[in-house]
Amino acid sequence: MSLRDFLERFRPAGTPGASATGVPADRTAERAAELEPALAQLTDVQHEAARIRASADEAATAVRQDAAREAAELVAAARERAPEIRRQAAEPVLREARREADALRAAGDLAASAVRERGRERMPDLVVRAVADALRLAGIPDEGETP
Repeated sequence: MSLRDFLERFRPAGTPGASATGVPADRTAERAAELEPALAQLTDVQHEAARIRASADEAATAVRQDAAREAAELVAAARERAPEIRRQAAEPVLREARREADALRAAGDLAASAVRERGRERMPDLVVRAVADALRLAGIPDEGETP
């Protein structure tokens, strides 16, 4: 179809005024005949688009189901591994706490040993004093004292 034929569609059927002799062209029938093949193709395209959309919806549903299943598997695996991961994470902290406890225990043992040693050193003098005090309270003269 040429540009002239296309523009001819928009030309009035006749000049204004008294009607001219002749039969006016049936523009509606011409347009319908011209557009019918294109509209038929559009209908086919619409059906194809609907089929593609339905197929895409099915594929999207399958992808969502696969993703949900994979996510559930990941969560299950993570829950299964969680105790081991926690143990591994706590291991350095526990090791350091054990070191600190060992150091505190060693310091406590050293302090206790020092107290025991001082006790052993002071014990004879304390026993002598205690015996002297007991004898004095009992009214018995101490052999080391002078009357």
